[in-house]
Amino acid sequence: MRVADEIKSRLQDRFDPSELAVEDESALHAGHAGAPEGGQSHFAVRIRAADLADMSRIGRHRAIHEALGPELVGRIHALSIDAG
Repeated sequence: MRVADEIKSRLQDRFDPSELAVEDESALHAGHAGAPEGGQSHFAVRIRAADLADMSRIGRHRAIHEALGPELVGRIHALSIDAG
C-alpha cells in the first residue's frame, strides 16, 4: 500500500472527517536530504473533523501523529498538517 493511502486510511478510520486530502509532495523534494529514491517521504494533509475542532494546533498535530502510529510516522520525512 502506498504511504499516502495508509495515511488517508488511518485518519479516516480515527476521525471520520468531513474533509480529508492527502497529497504526496515528494517529487518537490527530490534530491534533498531525507528524500529517498522513489519518493513517498513528504506529505501534506488537510483534514476537518469534529474531534479536532476544539483542540489547540499542537493538540491536533499530536492527535494526528498518534492516529498514524509510530511505525508510519517513522517512514515519513516531512508531514505538513492543515487541521481543524
